[in-house]
Amino acid sequence: MHKHITSAQNSYIKELVQLKEKSRLRKQTQTFLIEGLREISLAIQGNYPIETILAATSIINNEEIEKLMSSVNYAIEVIEISNDVYQKLALRESTEGILAVAKNKDLSLNSIKFKNKNPLILVTEAPEKPGNIGALLRTADAAGIDAVLIANPKTDIYNPNIIRSSIGCVFTTQIATGTTSEIISFLKEHHINIYGAALTASVAYQTLDYTQPSAIIVGTEATGLTDEWLQNTSKNIIIPMRGAIDSMNVSVSAAIILFEAVRQRQNN
Repeated sequence: MHKHITSAQNSYIKELVQLKEKSRLRKQTQTFLIEGLREISLAIQGNYPIETILAATSIINNEEIEKLMSSVNYAIEVIEISNDVYQKLALRESTEGILAVAKNKDLSLNSIKFKNKNPLILVTEAPEKPGNIGALLRTADAAGIDAVLIANPKTDIYNPNIIRSSIGCVFTTQIATGTTSEIISFLKEHHINIYGAALTASVAYQTLDYTQPSAIIVGTEATGLTDEWLQNTSKNIIIPMRGAIDSMNVSVSAAIILFEAVRQRQNN
């Protein structure tokens, strides 16, 4: 028999609201909330341990819950919740009526395991806006790259707005965080070419060879890459602009460069 919670004033529900809102609590408990059937399914595929499923059974049917549960080989607590409780926990007005509490993964650079000797990596320095981070993760998933490294992160990766904006792609690609210095050292230790997207001392992005181990480095839209990156790049690259402005959204820029790298690798 599943446990039932019908009051949004329940102490456990209040804890989950705090977990949704506070990065410090996510770090302290090493847990976070996932909203949506697709997102939870992707987390399971990404080997994120699921502790609890919370289901508003007036919205989601038991068959969908059972199908989700059958995709794991360990016990998960299931709690049936009322619509009021669900609305208290959910970010979106219209979702499938299901949430999960999951365990964090190790996001250290040591956790990165390359499947081949020729990795393609995206590095993003000091990203802050959850929407941009989510879009970068969607781009990484679409391109099928090996890893996303986040230098000097301003927002924790399990922020519910990042999970939402990435539509679950936070779970589909290897992610690690570190300082700029740590990531530069990591790339050099693995003999990975460092290509920084920058406006100065740059060559057109499509003129380079990305068929060797490569990392594409993007900075913030406001300030670009820091000097530490610019002093350690193998080459700086630029996307030639044909209009009046000199920059694009960071996720768009990353997508253009990454898919050029993917195109070269397919043709190699």
